[in-house]
Amino acid sequence: MQLNNLRDVLEHEIEDLYSAETQLIEALPKMAEQAYSSDLKAGFEEHLLQTENQAVRLEEIAAELDVELPGATCKAMEGLIKEASELLKLDSSPAGDAALIASAQRIEHYEIAAYGSSVRFAKTLEMTEVADQLNETLKEEEDTDKKLTKIAEEEVNEKAV
Repeated sequence: MQLNNLRDVLEHEIEDLYSAETQLIEALPKMAEQAYSSDLKAGFEEHLLQTENQAVRLEEIAAELDVELPGATCKAMEGLIKEASELLKLDSSPAGDAALIASAQRIEHYEIAAYGSSVRFAKTLEMTEVADQLNETLKEEEDTDKKLTKIAEEEVNEKAV
């Protein structure tokens, strides 16, 4: 891989994000199945649909930029999902949900950082439409993080005490 300029970096990020999203598409149904809280289960299921749409959005961006997908595997997401999968071996419980939320938020924070950087790259390159598409996903990831916090604070953490 050669990163000679900012466009190369953006293209690499698109490949990485696509890999991250496709890995998450495989992981979210398992996380939903493990969830003890019906709100958390519904949240994971809702985010799965959103993640599928985000992957399609990345495919559209890749086509516009002439980036071939899939690219290399996103090792960061691979590690985050591997860590989350350890929780799937535990019994379903409020404490397990607290751990699942923490793991899911680590995933969301990774995505927020990656999409945030990609939005800035696209804006710098004056790729307004690409920046807008990436920013749409960034806002969705931020909203998901807030929803996870709300579920934790309003239900899961107290039950896990």
